[in-house]
Amino acid sequence: MVSVIASSVRKGNVLEKEGKLYLVISAENIHPGKGTPVTHLEMRRISDGVKTVERLRTTDSVEKAFVEHQNFQYLYQDGEQYVFMNPVSFDQLHVGADVVGDYAPYLTENMDVQLQLFEGNAISIEIAQRATFEVVETEPVMKGQTASGSFKPAVLSNGVRTMVPTHITAGTRIVVMTEDGSYVERAKD
Repeated sequence: MVSVIASSVRKGNVLEKEGKLYLVISAENIHPGKGTPVTHLEMRRISDGVKTVERLRTTDSVEKAFVEHQNFQYLYQDGEQYVFMNPVSFDQLHVGADVVGDYAPYLTENMDVQLQLFEGNAISIEIAQRATFEVVETEPVMKGQTASGSFKPAVLSNGVRTMVPTHITAGTRIVVMTEDGSYVERAKD
């Protein structure tokens, strides 16, 4: 463990508090016009998944745990477990759905991911910021609907619903942000 100031804590860091480990889900530094700047941390306790919110002064000291970052390749889903393979040693690691979280629909076979390991157990996952999927269902283009900036709902091949520009039709491959599923651009492949 190492002591760091609260303002340097980022999403994905692992903190130790009262003998328990917490994964930082979001970290925001707030600098009000008057008063003391604070760091707002949303965390998930690794042992049981309980979420907590902590508000600290930016200069407060917190204990940061040493976490190992390793590259893995996603293989398949086995019930509530996701199976990843270490491309160097070919060891397989089973990771629970609670760790994969909102990234689950964006995992595709043979996708390279980075897992954070603490004492050999996966505690968090990082995947590419962008992923390409096919639009399987969307409303047809309506004549006269040419205003730029207008969007319509669409369903992607991974089951995620998103908003796409009006010129996108079913069968088009698009790039989306894995953080929130938002449309980025039409795929170039």
